[in-house]
Amino acid sequence: MVGGCTTNSNVDTTKTTAIQPVAKDVSANDLVEGKEQFREANFGLAEQHFRKAVELKSDNAEAWMGLAASYDELGRFDFADRAYAQLLKVAGRKPQIVNNMGYSQLLRGNRKKARALLLEAKAGMADQTVVNANLALLDKG
Repeated sequence: MVGGCTTNSNVDTTKTTAIQPVAKDVSANDLVEGKEQFREANFGLAEQHFRKAVELKSDNAEAWMGLAASYDELGRFDFADRAYAQLLKVAGRKPQIVNNMGYSQLLRGNRKKARALLLEAKAGMADQTVVNANLALLDKG
C-alpha cells in the first residue's frame, strides 16, 4: 500500500501575532533613484524622487538633504530653504548640513552668509576637503 500526504485537521492554522513583520522602508527606492538622478545632473528628476521619499518617510534626513540640494541646483532657493529647515529639525545642525547651506548661499551670491556658514561647517568637520573646495569657490568669485 502506498501512502500519500494526509491532512491533519488537528493542526492549528491560526497565524501567530508573536512575530511582527519587518517594516520595509518604502522611501528607499526613491532615495536611491534620487541620488542616481542627482549624480547624472538630472536635478528635476532627482527632486521628484527625493520629494516622494520625504513624503513617504518624513524623518529621512538623507532624502531631505538631497531634496534641498536639488532645489539649490534648480535655483528654487525658496523651496531649498524650507527643505533645509525641515532637515535641521530632523537631523540637527550637523557640519555637513551647514556646509550645504553655505553652498546654497554661495549659489545665491550671498557671499558673507556663505562664508559664515562654511567656516562654521569647517570647524566641525574631520575631513574638510569638501568645505575647503567650497571656500575656494567663494574666494574665486
